[in-house]
Amino acid sequence: MTKKIVIAIDGHSSCGKSTMAKALAKELGYIYVDTGAMYRAVTLFALRNQLFKTDGQILTELLKEKMDEIRISFSLNPDTRLPEVLLNGENVEGEIRGMEVSSHVSPIAALPFVRSAMVEQQRRMGDEKGIVMDGRDIGTTVFPHAELKIFVTASAEVRAQRRYDELQAKGMPADYADILKNVQERDYIDSHREVSPLTQAPDALLLDNSELTKEEQQEWLRTKALEKINQ
Repeated sequence: MTKKIVIAIDGHSSCGKSTMAKALAKELGYIYVDTGAMYRAVTLFALRNQLFKTDGQILTELLKEKMDEIRISFSLNPDTRLPEVLLNGENVEGEIRGMEVSSHVSPIAALPFVRSAMVEQQRRMGDEKGIVMDGRDIGTTVFPHAELKIFVTASAEVRAQRRYDELQAKGMPADYADILKNVQERDYIDSHREVSPLTQAPDALLLDNSELTKEEQQEWLRTKALEKINQ
């Protein structure tokens, strides 16, 4: 049986971490853990249990009491080979993407006790191996013992240009100077925040994709992953 590992991908904003993590997971037959979807599932639970007041405020203490009732997992759809979210065993992939959840998720995700509970569940998922997860603190906080850690970066100018091109392609207004300023501000905030700041783990491999095509990047990732799996 092929050995399974945990792959943690961290890095700066607008580096394409999620895209590369999903592609790598699909290629390896691993589960891509969408951490954002986990907060959406908690939000759905809160909505179903009437834990929001009519003005949108969360009944925080009640939610805190019920956190032990929330179990989130992922299953691989055999047709799409993509992971889908299960809330207490029920597939809620479609429901968590709706507008009602979207408009309530931010305040839920900001609650420290929710974040703490999700990190704990993410770590338990790591016990089973065969997962790829991306974020800002996966290799340093969530999975400090992951077998493969990647830290992705690119120059702020390149990342701003990519975001500018994306917005232009969607027909949305975009100003390169504003985008560059936003990228630089996010880098500063991510790197200087008190809880789980963005830092490269000492044992993480650095991937600077400033000059790489998506194909070259995936080839690099695939090679590093297979090296670890076959060790």
